[in-house]
Parts: sequence; C-alpha cells; structure tokens
Amino acid sequence: MDVRIPDFAGSWYPASESECRGEIEGYIKKSVPLASPDIKKMGGIVPHAGWFFSGQIACNVIKCLKDNQIPDVVVLFGMHLSPGSRNFIMREGAWETPLGNLEIHQELAESLSDEFPFTIETASMHSPDNTIELQLPFIKYFFPDIKIVPIGVPPVKGSLKIGERIVEISRELGIKMIAIGSTDLTHYGYNYGFIPKGLGDEALDWVRNENDKRVIERMIAMDAEGVITEGLERQNACCSGAAATAIAAGRTLGAVKAEKIIYATSYDKSPGNSFVGYVGVVF
Repeated sequence: MDVRIPDFAGSWYPASESECRGEIEGYIKKSVPLASPDIKKMGGIVPHAGWFFSGQIACNVIKCLKDNQIPDVVVLFGMHLSPGSRNFIMREGAWETPLGNLEIHQELAESLSDEFPFTIETASMHSPDNTIELQLPFIKYFFPDIKIVPIGVPPVKGSLKIGERIVEISRELGIKMIAIGSTDLTHYGYNYGFIPKGLGDEALDWVRNENDKRVIERMIAMDAEGVITEGLERQNACCSGAAATAIAAGRTLGAVKAEKIIYATSYDKSPGNSFVGYVGVVF
C-alpha cells in the first residue's frame, strides 16, 4: 500500500508518537463538553493552524465525535481552494501520522469519484495540505481503526451535492460515516492584506464580535450556502467550501442542530497586528 508522508509533522505539530500523545492528552484535560444533549454528533468543523494556536479546539471537536457510536470512516473536507478550483480526492493508499497510518476507504472514495469530477491525488503526487493533515493524529488517537476519505472542495454551491451524495453512497454500501470540515476564520492584518478596520483593539473587536461571529452563526444554523456566501463576501472563512460541504453532509446524516464549543484567535496566544480566528463546531 502506498503511504502519503506528512508534510507538517515536526513543525506545525509533533513528529513523534510520544509527543503527539502528550499534546493530545493535555488537550483532553482542558476539553469542554457539549452543552446540548440534542447534538447528534454526526460531524463538525475544526480549525487547522499549528497545534500551538488551534490544536485544543480541533481536538475538542473530534473528542466530542468519539462519544458517538464508532463509525467506519471519517470523511474530511478541506483544502484552500477558490470558486474556480477543481475538486480533489485521494482514492487509495494511506496517510501516515505519528500515531500510525490511516487507510483510505477505497470503495467509498472510488464510488464518489466515479460520479463527480475530481483531480486524483496519490501518496506520491499531491499538494501539501495542512487543512486535513493537522486533523489526522487526532482522528487516529480517538478512532484507531477507522478509515478516512480526504476531499478538497471549492466554495461553490455544487460542492454541497458532494457532501450530500457521499452520505447517500455510504448508506448504499452499509458504511457508517461522520463528516468533518476544516476552516480557519478571518485572517486579519498586513500579513494577510486585509485591514478594513485599521489596527489595534477596534480591529480585534470587529473580527471577534462581528466578522467571525457572522460566519459562526451560519455554521450553527447549519446554513451551508450562507457559510459560502459569508466566506466569499467578508473573508471570514478561508475554506468556506469545506465547512459548508461538511454541514451539507451532516444534515444528510440527520443532524438538525449545531453547537459552538470554543472560539479563539491567534492573538490570544501571540498578540500582534496580524491574527486569525478559529472555531470548533459539532453537529
């Protein structure tokens, strides 16, 4: 089996098994439980910065999903794509993590890619992608025997059909799945060429309490199209297609309600004039 080697281990997150486990177990001790008993835990939205900044949030979401019945596959939607981008998928092989390899669910991935146009990535031919890779050690820790289907989807309405259809195919094949979408929120400051509110406290307050809040409200409402619109019009989600497609999949799985677990910004860990927002959502 061909195995995809991680591109960000040792920089964005630990490269050794012992260090990864230590980080994850530290996050678990600080995890926040879901407030609502009505959340079905069919999927969620996670951030994808280096673990120092957003690992606690991503780990918390995936831990909450572990409390559900154990699925056969985690479908991960991610990648930094524009509306004109193609869809991407790995159809076979495995993806290495410091905790062990995660095998691609070949039957599910092939069935989906037979119905939609995809650029096929392989273990040896792919673009480095932090949006999905940063989640994999968490998935391997909480679901050691699970398989994955990693998918890149652009922020367009057509991506939502991919999310809906993969759920339908999983049911046809008798496969239990959960869906995770990976996105960070507003990238603010000179580092990102986005400074509509200048610098300082006013800018930080605007990001936290207005710009990020708008897209988070669409996520909690499970408004997939609204998430895409927000991301494109207000630059408050860098991978709005991934988040929206996970919501579409979650709704098809039967989720009708979502909950925000944690919101934070990189400013909380490293104050400065350039910063990024992060949120964890479970549905």
